[in-house]
Amino acid sequence: MYTDQELKAILDEMRTIAIVGISDKEDRPSYRVAKYLQDQGYRIIPVNPRLQEVLGEKAYPDLKSIPEPVDVVDVFRKPEEVVPVAREAVEIGAKVLWLQLGIQNEEAEKLAAAAGLKTVADRCLKIEHARLMERG
Repeated sequence: MYTDQELKAILDEMRTIAIVGISDKEDRPSYRVAKYLQDQGYRIIPVNPRLQEVLGEKAYPDLKSIPEPVDVVDVFRKPEEVVPVAREAVEIGAKVLWLQLGIQNEEAEKLAAAAGLKTVADRCLKIEHARLMERG
């Protein structure tokens, strides 16, 4: 569990966020979170093998296909699908594994933490950003 100051530091320092499981449907939480983060000045990288592009950004089928460094891997997948994503996050040298609201997977969290990634689970990146960054 991270303190508000630690979460704020993550949000301050990290600029490139891969959104795993993003949808191109505007009513989906993954789309709304990605749009919000993009509007806040973050570089978002959509990760979904079924999409070509989301929010004007090229989509990639998996994390390993992304040709640039990724700071945060923000995950919108079922809890039982998170372990392979955590492994890929470690492989690409991400700094943070962020599991969205309702997503927890102890194995994935331990795997990422053992590799030195900060791991945040069951929290919404958009909600935390609005709470911590917009109030000053």
